Amino acid sequence: MLNIAVIGTGHLGSIHAKLWKEQEGANLTAIVDPDEVKGRAVAEQHGVAWYPHLDAMPDVDAVVIAAPTTYHHALALRSLERGFHTFIEKPVTATYDEAVELLAKASSLDLVVQVGHVERFNPAVRSLAPYKIEPLFIDGHRLATFKPRAIDVRVVQDLMIHDIDQLLWMTASEVVDVQATGVAVLTETPDICNARLTFANGCVANLTASRISIKPMRKLRVFQRDSYLSLDLGEGSVEMFRLIDHNALEPEHQFPITNVQTSHGDRMIVMDQPTVVATNAIFEEQRSFIDSITSNTRAAVTLRDGAEAVRVAEQIESLL
Repeated sequence: MLNIAVIGTGHLGSIHAKLWKEQEGANLTAIVDPDEVKGRAVAEQHGVAWYPHLDAMPDVDAVVIAAPTTYHHALALRSLERGFHTFIEKPVTATYDEAVELLAKASSLDLVVQVGHVERFNPAVRSLAPYKIEPLFIDGHRLATFKPRAIDVRVVQDLMIHDIDQLLWMTASEVVDVQATGVAVLTETPDICNARLTFANGCVANLTASRISIKPMRKLRVFQRDSYLSLDLGEGSVEMFRLIDHNALEPEHQFPITNVQTSHGDRMIVMDQPTVVATNAIFEEQRSFIDSITSNTRAAVTLRDGAEAVRVAEQIESLL
């Protein structure tokens, strides 16, 4: 049984605390927050102890850092120094240099560090596991209504970074060119941003992120050789259309749309229905963190993954 502490009782910290109480193999033992009123309230809700800061807390097996991004670096360094496995909400740090320092610290320690890029655990994304994903072009839109609590970081670090991580994971390739534009509307920094990323493998991606939209949207459209995928990350659903040989039809989950003549002969366009299993993505990433600790295996979203997402985000922000 792993003893877990959650640092931060904001929106995500409160969700983490609630879900850790439901995890098998883990025991929520502490809540850490300098705000005594908020910290005590969440701690009492879950029947655990409250502490004003990390060093006031007794040893645990692992911590979840869900404090504001500006504190991630210092909290993670101290957590690692105390020998705790560490889960850090995205973005992993406020700057790439801070992420590099964490990488150097963690490299000498036998500890699991996982970054909270929760979309990796989105049911729509996980349903793609049986398929070969080799994108040539990706179009992404992540739109949100305005939330004053989220303005401690720019829209790129707050919202677009989710999709940056998805692209880096899907392409398994390095970003070699960045173009971007953004507009500040309600805050002092851009509230809407569009970025065009070119990858070393030739894939091109167009991303739009906004925190001043009327309706939320989290969608990715992926175009690759012989297939098109539309992922609604908000709904956790997938539409997939593929060009296949007639003898490759799998009727249990593929539905013929039309025949088409190609240079490779007569082929068929089918609607493919990946199996989407409805799950809570945060619960699943917690489960993955537990599994990595107990099996001493690499985290599903590594510290290096988180650092690379911040590096690309900084490249985008430098152009705004």
